Amino acid sequence: MRLERGILLFVAILALASCKPPRRAEGRDPSRGPSTLTIKGSDTMVMLAQRQAEAFMEKNPGVSVQVTGGGSGTGIAALINGTTEIATASRPMKASEKAQVEERRGRPAVEHAVALDGIAIYVHESNPVPHLTLDQIKRIYEGRIRDWSEVGGSPGRITLYSRENSSGTYAYFKEAVLEDEDFDPRTQPLPGTAAVVNAIARDPRGIGFGGIAYGGGVRALPVKKDESSEAVVPSLETVTAGTYPISRKLFMYTAGEPTGLAAQFLEFALSPEGQQLAEKAGYYPLRPTNRE
Repeated sequence: MRLERGILLFVAILALASCKPPRRAEGRDPSRGPSTLTIKGSDTMVMLAQRQAEAFMEKNPGVSVQVTGGGSGTGIAALINGTTEIATASRPMKASEKAQVEERRGRPAVEHAVALDGIAIYVHESNPVPHLTLDQIKRIYEGRIRDWSEVGGSPGRITLYSRENSSGTYAYFKEAVLEDEDFDPRTQPLPGTAAVVNAIARDPRGIGFGGIAYGGGVRALPVKKDESSEAVVPSLETVTAGTYPISRKLFMYTAGEPTGLAAQFLEFALSPEGQQLAEKAGYYPLRPTNRE
């Protein structure tokens, strides 16, 4: 009996010795949290977010940052629904949207200004109009000015191009330039500033608006605040100084204070390297006074 017990004890010891602890998977340490970050929203900001994401991933092997557009409203809806960690928006969130974030996510929406942008007024490169006032732009998009000859150009009916109504650029333009009046029904909405620029490059009578980063192949008109003001071209100096009449901050939003990869990414976006990437992408870096 004792011999049998001894044999059984010996077998048990061998069995325990053969049970090795599970090996940790190769790659990123699970204790550091998920290795994928999703960023969704503003089409205006896709180029900016993609360039920053590429540089961030180079610095952090094993990390994946997925950037998609769809418009500021789409990104904010994804933040409300919890399907993105960061929403990009070329306009401030509405109070009703912030309330939905808090209701659905249990945390307040937190705003992070990450760059500056000037909304350019684009015309075909052959268009001779030297500049426009804010009031002229407003009346053009309301349909009260319909021919280029009314604003110093060659005779010809004006073709109106716009961003789609889910776009933060559309919302900002409607509020800041149209003073919340309606667009002329003839206005053709297009999905993204690049599409607006491409349409105007093929249309000598076209006019459109969008982020200044997409200025290739067309001309950005100088804009006057009013008739007595100086005509100002969107540039780093005029946008950061606030002298260009149609300028704005670009934002990234999180549900609550960011943690993990989201916090690391936002820290990088606001670092000197991240702000240099914003400038290289055609946007304007924040000055310390522009971050609040």
